[in-house]
Amino acid sequence: MSTPDFFRSRLDAMIDLRHPLAVLANRMPWRSIEATLTPIFERRAREGRTSEETDLFGTAPKLAGAGLSAAGRPRLSIRLMVGLLYLKHAYNESDESVCERWAQDVYFQFFCGEDYFQPRMPCDPTNLARFRQALGEASVEKLLATTIAAAVQMKAVRPSEFERVIVDTTVGESDYLSD
Repeated sequence: MSTPDFFRSRLDAMIDLRHPLAVLANRMPWRSIEATLTPIFERRAREGRTSEETDLFGTAPKLAGAGLSAAGRPRLSIRLMVGLLYLKHAYNESDESVCERWAQDVYFQFFCGEDYFQPRMPCDPTNLARFRQALGEASVEKLLATTIAAAVQMKAVRPSEFERVIVDTTVGESDYLSD
């Protein structure tokens, strides 16, 4: 939980907690999902590279680039990314459209763990593709099966809603320019 914001209303005070996405958000095994996926996205120690440094006393080995890097932006939350993946498949959205819809839909934001309404996209749509790539196809399918089964079990969605699939075939500009 984040610190209470005096000037903004909490999402749980703005929405109907009986809405299927709100009920599903409260029944999902988020801690278990996060515990399973956290090791995949942890920052890993780098071995570094050894070079020789010459000084007044001769040549000595020098290690550069070893350890954990603090560089870069903080990672997006696993709940956000898993939530966006589920919403993408449950509502037949593309990466771009699920991010755009998230910025407007309080239920999407509540499902993904936000406390307050965020009038902006949650991430760049390419982050979803990178997240899926890091997980691997088998893990994504297993994760989606778990979330979909929970949603169907509690009757938040009907199995017929998963009969049609939208395939996202977004290709980066660099893929065309590599010739």
